Amino acid sequence: MPRSLELGLNRIFRSRWGVAVVLAVIVLAIIGVGRLFAGGNDSPSLGVASPGPTVSVDPKDDDSIIETDPPPSPSTKPGRAQPEAVAYAFASAWADHQNVTPKAWRAQLLPNSTTKLADELDGVDPSSVPAERVIGRPSLVPVGETVVNAVVTMDTGKLSLRLISPDGHWRVDGIDWEAT
Repeated sequence: MPRSLELGLNRIFRSRWGVAVVLAVIVLAIIGVGRLFAGGNDSPSLGVASPGPTVSVDPKDDDSIIETDPPPSPSTKPGRAQPEAVAYAFASAWADHQNVTPKAWRAQLLPNSTTKLADELDGVDPSSVPAERVIGRPSLVPVGETVVNAVVTMDTGKLSLRLISPDGHWRVDGIDWEAT
Protein backbone atom coordinates (compact mmCIF):
# COMPACT_ATOMS: atom_id res chain seq x y z
CA MET A 1 0.00 0.00 0.00
CA PRO A 2 1.48 3.39 -0.94
CA ARG A 3 2.67 5.44 1.99
CA SER A 4 0.53 8.46 1.09
CA LEU A 5 -2.68 6.36 1.05
CA GLU A 6 -1.77 4.88 4.41
CA LEU A 7 -1.18 8.33 5.93
CA GLY A 8 -4.43 9.65 4.43
CA LEU A 9 -6.49 6.79 5.90
CA ASN A 10 -4.84 7.24 9.29
CA ARG A 11 -5.79 10.93 9.31
CA ILE A 12 -9.40 10.16 8.30
CA PHE A 13 -9.94 7.50 10.96
CA ARG A 14 -8.30 9.53 13.73
CA SER A 15 -10.73 12.40 13.20
CA ARG A 16 -14.35 12.29 14.40
CA TRP A 17 -15.43 14.02 11.23
CA GLY A 18 -13.59 11.54 9.10
CA VAL A 19 -15.25 8.56 10.82
CA ALA A 20 -18.67 10.27 10.48
CA VAL A 21 -18.14 10.81 6.75
CA VAL A 22 -17.05 7.18 6.24
CA LEU A 23 -20.13 5.90 8.13
CA ALA A 24 -22.42 8.19 6.10
CA VAL A 25 -20.94 6.85 2.86
CA ILE A 26 -21.46 3.26 4.05
CA VAL A 27 -25.11 3.94 4.99
CA LEU A 28 -25.79 5.62 1.66
CA ALA A 29 -24.15 2.71 -0.18
CA ILE A 30 -26.35 0.19 1.67
CA ILE A 31 -29.50 2.20 0.86
CA GLY A 32 -28.47 2.49 -2.78
CA VAL A 33 -27.82 -1.24 -3.11
CA GLY A 34 -31.14 -1.97 -1.39
CA ARG A 35 -33.04 0.25 -3.83
CA LEU A 36 -31.17 -1.25 -6.74
CA PHE A 37 -32.25 -4.79 -5.79
CA ALA A 38 -35.78 -3.73 -4.78
CA GLY A 39 -36.50 -3.09 -8.44
CA GLY A 40 -40.08 -2.07 -9.25
CA ASN A 41 -41.41 -2.64 -5.74
CA ASP A 42 -44.28 -0.24 -5.13
CA SER A 43 -43.85 -0.16 -1.37
CA PRO A 44 -44.41 3.25 0.20
CA SER A 45 -41.29 5.22 0.92
CA LEU A 46 -40.46 6.88 4.21
CA GLY A 47 -42.61 9.87 5.06
CA VAL A 48 -45.55 8.82 2.90
CA ALA A 49 -48.68 7.78 4.77
CA SER A 50 -49.62 4.16 4.24
CA PRO A 51 -53.06 3.33 2.91
CA GLY A 52 -55.72 2.07 5.34
CA PRO A 53 -55.63 -1.54 6.51
CA THR A 54 -56.93 -4.19 4.19
CA VAL A 55 -59.66 -6.32 5.77
CA SER A 56 -59.56 -9.89 4.56
CA VAL A 57 -61.93 -11.47 7.10
CA ASP A 58 -65.40 -10.51 8.20
CA PRO A 59 -64.94 -9.38 11.83
CA LYS A 60 -68.41 -10.72 12.70
CA ASP A 61 -67.35 -14.29 11.89
CA ASP A 62 -66.28 -16.43 14.85
CA ASP A 63 -62.72 -17.46 14.08
CA SER A 64 -61.71 -18.46 17.59
CA ILE A 65 -60.34 -21.87 18.37
CA ILE A 66 -61.76 -21.87 21.87
CA GLU A 67 -64.65 -24.23 22.18
CA THR A 68 -67.64 -23.00 24.14
CA ASP A 69 -69.04 -26.48 24.64
CA PRO A 70 -68.18 -28.12 27.96
CA PRO A 71 -65.78 -31.05 27.72
CA PRO A 72 -67.42 -34.46 27.65
CA SER A 73 -67.85 -36.16 31.01
CA PRO A 74 -65.33 -38.81 31.92
CA SER A 75 -66.53 -42.33 31.29
CA THR A 76 -65.77 -45.36 33.43
CA LYS A 77 -66.45 -49.02 32.76
CA PRO A 78 -68.94 -50.60 35.14
CA GLY A 79 -67.23 -52.04 38.20
CA ARG A 80 -64.16 -49.80 37.85
CA ALA A 81 -63.21 -46.96 40.21
CA GLN A 82 -64.21 -43.41 39.39
CA PRO A 83 -61.38 -40.90 38.67
CA GLU A 84 -61.87 -39.16 42.02
CA ALA A 85 -61.36 -42.42 43.93
CA VAL A 86 -58.26 -43.29 41.89
CA ALA A 87 -56.79 -39.82 42.48
CA TYR A 88 -57.43 -40.07 46.23
CA ALA A 89 -55.96 -43.58 46.47
CA PHE A 90 -52.86 -42.58 44.50
CA ALA A 91 -52.32 -39.42 46.56
CA SER A 92 -52.70 -41.38 49.82
CA ALA A 93 -50.17 -43.99 48.68
CA TRP A 94 -47.81 -41.26 47.44
CA ALA A 95 -47.87 -39.50 50.83
CA ASP A 96 -47.38 -42.80 52.73
CA HIS A 97 -43.59 -42.77 52.48
CA GLN A 98 -42.40 -42.98 56.10
CA ASN A 99 -40.52 -46.13 57.15
CA VAL A 100 -40.98 -47.79 53.77
CA THR A 101 -38.43 -48.95 51.22
CA PRO A 102 -38.43 -47.39 47.74
CA LYS A 103 -39.55 -50.71 46.27
CA ALA A 104 -42.49 -51.03 48.69
CA TRP A 105 -43.47 -47.38 48.17
CA ARG A 106 -43.49 -47.84 44.38
CA ALA A 107 -45.52 -51.05 44.77
CA GLN A 108 -48.20 -49.02 46.62
CA LEU A 109 -48.46 -46.70 43.61
CA LEU A 110 -48.53 -49.36 40.88
CA PRO A 111 -52.24 -50.32 41.09
CA ASN A 112 -53.28 -46.75 40.24
CA SER A 113 -50.52 -45.68 37.84
CA THR A 114 -49.78 -46.29 34.18
CA THR A 115 -46.71 -48.28 33.20
CA LYS A 116 -45.18 -45.05 31.86
CA LEU A 117 -45.48 -43.36 35.26
CA ALA A 118 -44.39 -46.52 37.06
CA ASP A 119 -41.21 -46.55 34.96
CA GLU A 120 -40.59 -42.87 35.77
CA LEU A 121 -40.99 -43.58 39.50
CA ASP A 122 -38.53 -46.47 39.39
CA GLY A 123 -35.60 -45.58 41.63
CA VAL A 124 -37.28 -42.54 43.22
CA ASP A 125 -36.41 -42.13 46.89
CA PRO A 126 -39.70 -41.87 48.84
CA SER A 127 -38.03 -39.68 51.46
CA SER A 128 -38.06 -36.90 48.85
CA VAL A 129 -41.88 -36.78 48.90
CA PRO A 130 -42.73 -33.34 50.34
CA ALA A 131 -46.11 -34.24 51.88
CA GLU A 132 -47.23 -36.38 54.80
CA ARG A 133 -51.00 -36.71 54.32
CA VAL A 134 -54.02 -35.90 52.18
CA ILE A 135 -56.25 -33.21 53.71
CA GLY A 136 -58.83 -32.65 50.98
CA ARG A 137 -60.90 -34.42 48.38
CA PRO A 138 -59.60 -34.33 44.83
CA SER A 139 -61.09 -31.65 42.62
CA LEU A 140 -61.54 -32.87 39.06
CA VAL A 141 -61.30 -30.93 35.83
CA PRO A 142 -62.48 -33.10 32.92
CA VAL A 143 -60.50 -32.61 29.74
CA GLY A 144 -62.32 -35.28 27.76
CA GLU A 145 -63.93 -38.67 28.08
CA THR A 146 -60.59 -40.34 28.72
CA VAL A 147 -58.51 -37.55 30.34
CA VAL A 148 -59.05 -35.81 33.68
CA ASN A 149 -56.86 -33.46 35.71
CA ALA A 150 -57.17 -33.81 39.48
CA VAL A 151 -55.81 -31.54 42.20
CA VAL A 152 -55.43 -33.06 45.66
CA THR A 153 -54.79 -30.78 48.62
CA MET A 154 -52.02 -32.15 50.82
CA ASP A 155 -50.68 -30.89 54.16
CA THR A 156 -47.83 -28.91 52.53
CA GLY A 157 -49.12 -28.16 49.04
CA LYS A 158 -51.13 -29.39 46.09
CA LEU A 159 -50.58 -32.56 44.14
CA SER A 160 -51.73 -32.30 40.53
CA LEU A 161 -52.48 -35.58 38.80
CA ARG A 162 -53.26 -36.34 35.17
CA LEU A 163 -55.51 -39.38 34.89
CA ILE A 164 -56.15 -41.25 31.67
CA SER A 165 -58.58 -44.02 30.84
CA PRO A 166 -58.13 -45.34 27.33
CA ASP A 167 -59.97 -48.55 28.26
CA GLY A 168 -62.40 -47.35 30.96
CA HIS A 169 -59.94 -48.08 33.79
CA TRP A 170 -58.60 -44.83 35.31
CA ARG A 171 -54.89 -44.60 36.06
CA VAL A 172 -52.54 -41.75 36.99
CA ASP A 173 -50.24 -40.88 34.08
CA GLY A 174 -48.51 -37.73 35.35
CA ILE A 175 -47.86 -35.91 38.60
CA ASP A 176 -46.82 -32.38 39.52
CA TRP A 177 -46.22 -30.74 42.90
CA GLU A 178 -46.91 -27.18 43.99
CA ALA A 179 -45.75 -26.24 47.47
CA THR A 180 -47.79 -23.73 49.49
